[in-house]
Amino acid sequence: MMLSRAKPAVGGTPPAGDRRKKKGKEVPQLEELLAQRDFTGAIALLEFKQHVGEEEEDGNLWIGYCAFHLGDYKRALEEYEALTKQPTCSPDVWVNLACTYFFLGMYTQAEQAALKAPKSGLQNRLLFHLAHKFSDEKKLMSSHQNLQDVTEDQLSLASIHYMRSHYQEAIDIYKRILLDNREYLALNVYVALCYYKLDYYDVSQEVLAVYLQQVPDSTIALNLKACNHFRLFNGKAAEAELKNLTDSASSSFEFGKELIKHNLVVFRGGEGALQVLPPLVDVIPEARLNLVIYYLQQGVHPQRGGKCSTWTRNGLERPSENCSTVLPVGRGISQ
Repeated sequence: MMLSRAKPAVGGTPPAGDRRKKKGKEVPQLEELLAQRDFTGAIALLEFKQHVGEEEEDGNLWIGYCAFHLGDYKRALEEYEALTKQPTCSPDVWVNLACTYFFLGMYTQAEQAALKAPKSGLQNRLLFHLAHKFSDEKKLMSSHQNLQDVTEDQLSLASIHYMRSHYQEAIDIYKRILLDNREYLALNVYVALCYYKLDYYDVSQEVLAVYLQQVPDSTIALNLKACNHFRLFNGKAAEAELKNLTDSASSSFEFGKELIKHNLVVFRGGEGALQVLPPLVDVIPEARLNLVIYYLQQGVHPQRGGKCSTWTRNGLERPSENCSTVLPVGRGISQ
């Protein structure tokens, strides 16, 4: 039987040194949380200060900013719209609101809000992308002429090249920026995406490995790696790359869950297509074509002149796209 203990069996009063240490622990400042990109913590701090009557200057503006960077665009929209209705609203809020509309797919509202904002590099980049969305070549060229030789503008130009299938031009811009900014590791993912689109899957894997060594749990990078495996090997190998990601409940997976759901259908040869693909038709462009491919494989064909939602079992209309293979999405959602 033990007659003495080095430590008490139940919690008692902590030593004086411990009490002083706990008492001296400081609440992190907003600037620290923003620098660490801890946007969830920043929102919690801002809301707490509002609750106790110690509201931070421009608190609602910062909440909108943090919500936007967390991908909670609806929350960001609420904050920014409320700010624009205030008589003391800063004109710069309009461009933040416009960016939020853009990420929600509300392009008309995004353009209207952007035009209310003061002229700036961000406003021009947003109008540049909106012109692409509207297929307005005149506005596209106008915004293109206003781009400067700065990193943000050049990245915006590279993304437009990517979306217009000018992959080599995009690669050239990304590599030029990487030469001067080796710390911009995420650009390796963009370069790998371009090589994937050019069917250089081995090269894509090599470039992607540079980023995954530093950020091994990246949803977008792991998804691209899986897509490369699908092209190089088979669906089973591709699905294995996503297993750890889908088993987790991280915020990273939440960010790309629709993308992952889509690609798992592809990797599994169409299993679950009717449950997963229809809601994604207006979210992921490849979902529409993959749904067409699934129906064709099942012997159900579109009526002449009909859309993807109108089908018949006789009278095959030759599709304009080559539907011989399914298409995984080897890209980031924001692309």
